Amino acid sequence: MVEKRIAVFASGSGTNAENIFQYFSGNEKIIIDSLWANKSDAYALVRAKNNGVETFIFGREQFYQTNDVVQTLRNRKVDLIVLAGFLWLIPENLVENFTIINIHPALLPRYGGKGMYGMNVHRAVVENKEAFSGITIHYVNQKYDEGKIIFQAKCELTPEDTPEMVAQKVHELEYRHFPEVIEKVLTEKF
Repeated sequence: MVEKRIAVFASGSGTNAENIFQYFSGNEKIIIDSLWANKSDAYALVRAKNNGVETFIFGREQFYQTNDVVQTLRNRKVDLIVLAGFLWLIPENLVENFTIINIHPALLPRYGGKGMYGMNVHRAVVENKEAFSGITIHYVNQKYDEGKIIFQAKCELTPEDTPEMVAQKVHELEYRHFPEVIEKVLTEKF
């Protein structure tokens, strides 16, 4: 039995990361290898440790100007990198060496690009009086939110929805679909 190994990258609280850890807990074919964070105070690190997932912290210089991250991921035989609330643009050396997927809290290509994450997206959706929002899971390239789309799911919005209410609806879609899509990418692509 060949196992597949996932490295999860996160910058913040890590609710999607924890959902992924729990979804794959006990799965003998798909292993959560590690959680990588670019902030030493990211709560995702605590969630990882609570779930028995090894953690790594890196800085901007190490990420963009060395091959340290790539080499460590290679040594750990990582098959897939999953961005779960990771906010930095991915450098060329990672994009060239790994399959990377990301989840975005809107229906791309709308509301994507630099600075469009979290509540920034939900506020923009509400301000523009959108009838729908949702999630997009996509492959990562060297531009924010421009990689090939793998999966989208949408939720209906009402004129009364606040950005916080939109966030809740989008989170529900994230938690329901992201782990399943990760599993599908790993089992169909590799």
